[in-house]
Formats: sequence, structure tokens, C-alpha cells
Amino acid sequence: MKVGYPVRFGLFGTGPWARHPHASALAAHPGVEFAGVWGRDPEKAAELAGRHGVPAYSDVDALIGDVDAVAVALPPDVQAPLAVRAARAGRHLLLDKPVATRTEDAEALVAAAADVASVVFFTRRFTPGMDAFITEAVATGGWSEARVDHLGSIFQPGNPFGASPWRRERGGLWDVGPHALALVLPVLGPVAEVTAVAGDRDLTFLLLKHESGAVSRLTLAVDAPPAAAREEAAFSGEAGVRVVPRGEWAPPEAFSRALDQLIAAASGGPAPACDVRFGAGVTAILAAAERSLDDRATIRL
Repeated sequence: MKVGYPVRFGLFGTGPWARHPHASALAAHPGVEFAGVWGRDPEKAAELAGRHGVPAYSDVDALIGDVDAVAVALPPDVQAPLAVRAARAGRHLLLDKPVATRTEDAEALVAAAADVASVVFFTRRFTPGMDAFITEAVATGGWSEARVDHLGSIFQPGNPFGASPWRRERGGLWDVGPHALALVLPVLGPVAEVTAVAGDRDLTFLLLKHESGAVSRLTLAVDAPPAAAREEAAFSGEAGVRVVPRGEWAPPEAFSRALDQLIAAASGGPAPACDVRFGAGVTAILAAAERSLDDRATIRL
């Protein structure tokens, strides 16, 4: 379904990520009409909606019915069935990562979204520096390995994401694992085998063998000691070692770029690289890693 201009968006979610960057970017984007907010907590929905001068909805389907597209900032197990409902109603999707934590839910979402545009907000993939790095890395080729360390320390006083029950339950594998995979997959290609090992707290180590023969090593956590928190990544191969630049970026600006891509796709343009199909592939790898942890075995995809 092609859309007019501006595109009417409904926001689903009221937490810190829904407020910043979702709501702020939706309100500021020139191609968006911010149409309303739904949340599981009606009081929070009313407060966030009032801040942006839009209505708060008490009914999911009512908001879906009033918009062209939905932006979702909810836990993955809440997001997936809601996104399926929106897609079946012909609404375009801007989702958070991971799209789901069960492969069957991710596959159902892909099927439902066959005729709508979709973007999954792998945050740093929507920054100019990362986009340029990946484009150059793909063009260079010849990479045999990658290393990604993505360790946060979110359960510290004052961190708004530390109050997230799903992040506490699922840990770094599901929270920052998608970011690491969104970096290595476009460069090294699809994954054939997954081995995972658990460390202290939520520390998780993933060893991935890609169909290309390359290997990537991911170290993931959201409950690391503060002094050990870091984001580092590098590729190595025939061209030597390339360290992924950190760069400066702001989540609302990245979200605005995600909106640009969704609006273009919904208007008949090309499908974004980070669509629900890519998101479902990430879920499949993380689910395999979870099985590897449970079975202490390598999982072949």
C-alpha cells in the first residue's frame, strides 16, 4: 500500500526508548504526521501523547485503523503479535530490535508483512559513519574474521533501561546481540553454525561460522562491571585489519534516517536493508545461540 505525504504514524509504547528517540523524531520529521500513542499503561500514554499534542488511544486496533504506519517501542514478545496485527491491516512497520525472541513469531511477522514496507531500528546501522563503513567493507571483501565486543552496564543507578524486565530476563544476548549481528551479517554474510558459551552474570560469547567460511566472535553483555563496558569491533582479512569507527551519533537522528527509509519504501522505493526479513534472520541466530547454551552444542542453521 503506497502512502500519501505526510505519512500518519501511530506510536506503540511509552518507555524511555519510546520517548527518546521515537516520539521526539516522529514529532520533528517533516514527512510525518504524528497521529497518536498507545501504551500498556494508560496514564503514561496520556502523558506522552499530551507532551506532543496528540491523542492517547486505549484501543490498539483503533490506532492502527487511523494511521498509515506504526512505530513500535515495546518488548519483543509484545511487539511481534502487535506488528502482525498492524501488517495484516496494511500498515507499514518501523520496529525495534529484536523483532521477536521466537523464530515462529518472527516467521509469522515476515509472512504478515509481505505486502507492506518495514524497517527494524538497529540503531547504529542508521548512522552515516556506520553506513559508509559497511559499504566500503562489502566492496573491499576478502574478510576472514570479525570480532565484536558489545558490553553495557545498564543496571546502574540512573540508567533508564535498567528498569526493563525483558532486558533483565534476556540479557545481552537479546539486547545488544542484534546490534552486533547487524554489523557482521552484511559484511560476512549468512551464518551456518552457532556456538554459544555463558560467562558470569549475563556475559555471553558467540562463535559464528558464516557460509562464506569466515568466522565472527561476539562478546555480549548488558550487566558487565562498569569498568569493563565497551563497544569495539574489527574485521580482518586480505586487506588487513579494519577497526569499526565509533563516531558520534544521536538516537533521534538515527531514528529519523530510519523514518526516511520507511517512507521511501512505502512510497514505492527499494526495500530497506534492515527490514523484517533481516530482523527475522537475526532472531533465528539468537534463538540458535540460546539452544546452544541450553544443549552445550553447536547449532547448524
